[in-house]
Amino acid sequence: MMVPLTVDGWRCLFFHLFFIISLFFFIFFIYLRRKKSSAKRYCEIRSLWKDQQHTHRPHTHIYMLPRAAAVKAPRTHNRRRMTGSSGRRREGGESEQRRPKMSRRVFTSAVLLLVVMMSCGSGGAAQAAEPTSDQESLPSPSFAWRDKEEGETVDSLYAPSLVEMNGKLFAVAEAQLKKNEHEKPHFFTGIASELLALSGENPKELAAANVKTRILEKCPSEGGKCPSQSAKQNGSQSEMKVYVSRPTTVVKENGIYMLAGTYIRENVAVCQGEADAASWGLLLVKGNASHEQDKGIVWEDTDGLPCTSIVGRHESLAGEFGSGGSGVKMDDGTLVFPLEAVKKDGTESEAKEEKNNNVSLILYSSKDTENWTLSKGMSAYGCSDPSVVEREKGKLMMMTACDDGRRRVYESGDKGDSWTEALGTLSRVWGNNQKRHEKGISSGFITANIAKRNVMLVTLPVFSKNGEKGVLHLWLTDNTHIVDIGPISGNDEVAASSLLYRSGDNKKEELIALYEKKKGGGESSLGMLSVRLTAQLQRVREVLATWKEVDKRVSKLCPSKSLAKNPSTGNACSAVKITDGLVGFLSGNFSDTTWRDEYLGVDATVKKGTNGLATGYADGVTFRGPWAEWPVGRQGQNQPYHFANYNFTLVATVSIHGEPKSGSVPLMGVRAGTDGGTKLMELSYGSEKKWRALCCDGTTAEHSSTWERDTTYQVAIVLQNGKQGSVYVDGQRVCESVQSKLETTESKGISHFYIGGDGGNAE
Repeated sequence: MMVPLTVDGWRCLFFHLFFIISLFFFIFFIYLRRKKSSAKRYCEIRSLWKDQQHTHRPHTHIYMLPRAAAVKAPRTHNRRRMTGSSGRRREGGESEQRRPKMSRRVFTSAVLLLVVMMSCGSGGAAQAAEPTSDQESLPSPSFAWRDKEEGETVDSLYAPSLVEMNGKLFAVAEAQLKKNEHEKPHFFTGIASELLALSGENPKELAAANVKTRILEKCPSEGGKCPSQSAKQNGSQSEMKVYVSRPTTVVKENGIYMLAGTYIRENVAVCQGEADAASWGLLLVKGNASHEQDKGIVWEDTDGLPCTSIVGRHESLAGEFGSGGSGVKMDDGTLVFPLEAVKKDGTESEAKEEKNNNVSLILYSSKDTENWTLSKGMSAYGCSDPSVVEREKGKLMMMTACDDGRRRVYESGDKGDSWTEALGTLSRVWGNNQKRHEKGISSGFITANIAKRNVMLVTLPVFSKNGEKGVLHLWLTDNTHIVDIGPISGNDEVAASSLLYRSGDNKKEELIALYEKKKGGGESSLGMLSVRLTAQLQRVREVLATWKEVDKRVSKLCPSKSLAKNPSTGNACSAVKITDGLVGFLSGNFSDTTWRDEYLGVDATVKKGTNGLATGYADGVTFRGPWAEWPVGRQGQNQPYHFANYNFTLVATVSIHGEPKSGSVPLMGVRAGTDGGTKLMELSYGSEKKWRALCCDGTTAEHSSTWERDTTYQVAIVLQNGKQGSVYVDGQRVCESVQSKLETTESKGISHFYIGGDGGNAE
């Protein structure tokens, strides 16, 4: 019988018509939502780019060692309400809106219609019914670079990056361009690059008008090609500018890889954003050195990073974007890019404190550049502007700028699966300006092997105490000692910076810096300068030679024979190499009121009082009345000994040449608070030849043994985990307790160590 077939055919036709009508309304509804969202995002992006704009005293020599300190960074994050971050020059400052339930219901209806239609035997419909995400169903974007056109001028340069390829040195930066449209300035971004030809040691400014600037455009795929320039000039509207920001570069084999954040005022197949919203994304570009002098870097392969190419994305994050500066090629060939991300939500307390929503993490590719993995671990909330280095084989170190005004440093041995804050070494050493509110200033942060020693070099602004001006300084560290090499930017007011060290086959070493500077004259826009740091590199070599010589001297010190037989926590001459972790050393380098740190770190100051006398000799200082203060926590913006708030071992070799008639005399101790008004721990020697200790819980204790005149002792004060304190004499513990007074906040942390007395002006 044919009738049932005719009826089935009509049913199929009915569902086809019903589907077409429903699909029409569905598309129309999405169009209206997209138009509204796109208009809103347009306002947001325009706003964003606008915003860019009296008794005998002992003689001593002292050494201090940090103890291992670590704080784990979170690996996952709960969803929290998002709060905005003001005054920051970056993309991705706001999360996308959650999709309304209505949109989900409409989409579900469309899927059901496809299923009904599939019952009529349409093979194409059967494939369409397979579950795919709304993002994966969108077409992949195509991108094309074009040169800067007439009427478009480079207004500012941001996010400096240095890259070397085939002996050529290039500067790469985000370029903010301006074009007057309808008598109003329109701002957009591109990527600027320039071949650097450095000569002498004077800074050379990158001329904004001459840098090779490329603008990225997105266009729909047309047989794998974008419309030609002539087609655009003839009225084609398919091209659209892509806002590209904060480029990060790294070299691998014959390619220069650049990761940048992007913003497109139309949804494309990127990992973040709703299906009907404008898109924030990541862009991976491969380039090469141009053979022509004026072309900088030629960007060749340009691809958006789709969701399917990024493994391990966090549901708690609204989006990821670039950090600027340099990436890392690890010893095993892995490419690593530092990333900044925005979390979706924030807590009420964070909203009240106006915390920003950013975290720092990494993106890496171990085998090829087709697949990328997002690290499971990340920094604490409120930490942004990351820089990454491979400190030693397989060990990454990430520096971030955090809301508390300090630069937190994290370490990872598993490519970011977990991050540990390096509280025992570099974390929180560097700060922002005195108001603690600087954002958007990434550091130059690199590793180098200089004078056969693996070191790290850092560039960051040092702000004046009475002003806002930041002068760029170069810092040297081997992850134990830290020395300020000095300023490198003259009187220029600077912001973000990048560093590059190279030593060619001819063994000629070069250190180059590239940094942002304000143009002056009241202008808020930024220029960019490059400079070869020849004098600073020579100073680095001198400091390394000093460290080596002091290490050799210190390694021979073990002044008390009893200590070698009694190794313990408070014994610097134990089986552990004494120079391992040795941060500061006060010995015989003494003049007037300054007792200099042999490692060129923080010096101590001798307080002579009215009748005091301090005499230096080959291995230390003899005090007759005065005392010394080692101001480990009074260094202002930058705190090389910040670790002392959590873990330290303060060791002194002493001999006592007279006995107090009554009471006791402080030998050495620790004070906390902004003015040093809180005494935490102390070791003193008293009448009847007794050792007395003030323990960190406020109690006092006496040692079972006594001291003898003109006898050498090694004494130590130890703090562990910021709470547990101990006092030792010749490796024997005098007291041990959990402290009740120390707070590790910046205003109540350790102020200074005192040696030979405490001035008697505090409790």
